[in-house]
Amino acid sequence: MAKRYSKADAPEGKFGATDEELANKPTVFRNDLFKGKRVLVSGAGSGIGKATAYLFARLGADIIICGRNEERLETARTWLEKFGAKTEVHALSIRDDEAVAAMFDRIWETGGVDVVVNNAGGQFSQKSIDFAVKGWKAVIDTNLNGTWYMMQNAALKWRDAKRPGHIINIVADFWRGMPDAAHTCAARAGVTYLSKTVAVEWAEYDIQVNCVAPGAVETEGFGNYPPEAAETFKHANPMMHTGESHDIAECCVYLAAPSGKFVTGEIITVDGGQQLWGDLWLYGKPDYFKV
Repeated sequence: MAKRYSKADAPEGKFGATDEELANKPTVFRNDLFKGKRVLVSGAGSGIGKATAYLFARLGADIIICGRNEERLETARTWLEKFGAKTEVHALSIRDDEAVAAMFDRIWETGGVDVVVNNAGGQFSQKSIDFAVKGWKAVIDTNLNGTWYMMQNAALKWRDAKRPGHIINIVADFWRGMPDAAHTCAARAGVTYLSKTVAVEWAEYDIQVNCVAPGAVETEGFGNYPPEAAETFKHANPMMHTGESHDIAECCVYLAAPSGKFVTGEIITVDGGQQLWGDLWLYGKPDYFKV
């Protein structure tokens, strides 16, 4: 397993933004943009999910958050309510299709939802040749199947209620692949092409489906990688720095707001140019490729 290390040992002194920083990040969007709307964000206890939930709340939305870590979700709820957002918390694993269906039933009892941001997922860094069957299945089941359960349940509710809806899936648009994360690349690629397919199928129900693909975005998760590898992440793109979770949140807002009303079936890549130039090795570049 990769060595974990603390913010004090991090390349730039910390990992990700604090709650206070997220609460005060400047935004180009007006503060009542989502007034009267309800937004569901999965995996909202930390990282990109938390930043996204915070920004939608700051812009007037009421928020529904779900994830496996109830303690983190409750901490996020405290901040969301400070922003004035009515907040629902659902502790569950998106791998549990029955739990996901029950959550959407409950959400519809309390007013439904307008936007679903599928951010929840999980993976571990490992050479693909060493994957255990259990580890492979766990990542595929969470990142692909779990995302599908969320998408389908939302779409069924919107179709039956004759309500429009937005789905935004957080994916990995690594068309060159990503060493040390073959399992999540496989799952996220599945989500990408699933999204493109249902964006067409579900257009008749007024449901938009898009993807946002982050590059090396600094979150608490950086602590899962070896220090010598994490130190190189900021050099994996031509801009020579890592992104922020708030960058991804603003992209999600763009898609869900009127600014994205004519966008569906798309992937917006937010990676500082990484897909065009640069290498990202989660465990550090092997000697074989050092020339």
